[in-house]
Amino acid sequence: MKINLTKNLIIINQFITKSLGEWKCIRSTHSLAFQEVENSTSKILIKKLEIKNENVVKLLKKYNFSSKHSIVALSITWQAISDWEMDQKIEEDKNILLFLPKDKNKGIVLRNKGYAESIISSSEYLIDENGALNIKTVYGSTISEERICFLSTHIRSRYSVIRNKENNTVIQTSHTSEIRNISILKD
Repeated sequence: MKINLTKNLIIINQFITKSLGEWKCIRSTHSLAFQEVENSTSKILIKKLEIKNENVVKLLKKYNFSSKHSIVALSITWQAISDWEMDQKIEEDKNILLFLPKDKNKGIVLRNKGYAESIISSSEYLIDENGALNIKTVYGSTISEERICFLSTHIRSRYSVIRNKENNTVIQTSHTSEIRNISILKD
């Protein structure tokens, strides 16, 4: 049976297209192991990338994939300020994500850097019956589960849980409210 991968890109592509733009984020992270709470605000910029983009090509090579696969590529850039440290310095970073569908609702995500552990990582994704993006990543010592859903056109909610891989205990949870910067949207 031949699978039409281009057709399988439709659902993930719709989710990503809805996510493009600049977002202001308010996040609360609960470190259960240390019984600490961190609150942060950030600005996130989500942009679609061309398959021929240098960073996309490099990442595909690292995973031994070619640009012949059906892929949706994006970059996520962010600046965050946390109440965790006294000096309130701004942290910045960038991540490249490549979505490769297995069927219309699920597939894999290749990243240049992980969410829970800052290493090259791959994840499984699923767009559920409610249209939310669910991502599960198994790292060396942890498992990260993330769920991103739209509450309205310009408001997203993101939940994550990080578990210890060895005994499945919950190490950290977080909730983020993301509000699109509509002042920069074009007509």
